[in-house]
Amino acid sequence: MKFIALIPARYGATRFKGKLMAELKGKSVIRHTCDATLATGLFDEVIVATDSDIIFNEITTHGGKAVMTTGEHESGTDRIAEAAQNLQADVIVNVQGDTPFVKKEPLQKLLEQFEHPSVQVGSLMQVLNDETMIADPNYVKVCVDKHMNALFFSRSVIPYPRNKAIPIVYYEHIGVYAFRKQALIDFTTWPVSPLEDAEKVECLRFLENGVPIRMVVTDFMGVEIDTPEDLARAEQLL
Repeated sequence: MKFIALIPARYGATRFKGKLMAELKGKSVIRHTCDATLATGLFDEVIVATDSDIIFNEITTHGGKAVMTTGEHESGTDRIAEAAQNLQADVIVNVQGDTPFVKKEPLQKLLEQFEHPSVQVGSLMQVLNDETMIADPNYVKVCVDKHMNALFFSRSVIPYPRNKAIPIVYYEHIGVYAFRKQALIDFTTWPVSPLEDAEKVECLRFLENGVPIRMVVTDFMGVEIDTPEDLARAEQLL
């Protein structure tokens, strides 16, 4: 199969504008993400999809591939779907631009799920142990069934610990998705769904339209850069 990584990169992030161009140990966040994705060696192409001339130039002047997309998109998934329209690919991986600690092993496990013809969409999650992070709405939580398909994503605490006598495992959803191309294109034909709109979690659109999302557990994936505090944590990790 042909695998392509697309990295949606919007300059005007709501919570931390310009975060993808923020400097992280002498290199922008978006270049860290792009370079780390290339370094996995898993993809036939790695392409940044952006609405920003600044980001486009940042990638292309350093030898990377980038395409311009329209400015108005409801989500990163909509943005990469625009970029994917004319690409020849079996599976497209959406690597969020604010995830500079991309590693090979979890992406490889994610791609392996597509050996099963029934899998149309997949994503990553990691165990979340810090109680502050569990309660923080910036960290999206996910619950899964016994087949590792997502039941629900929420910024709230799920599952709610009504029974405090049993151990509860909390999973953080990591914003890396893989799609068969048709599933990605289908996503753009559906209107924003009610739960997606309420939570501002785009993958709920798949669940509300009856498309399962296969989840893969991975080890620590580093820090997603959503706030200036996250940037400081990423500096410490590097």
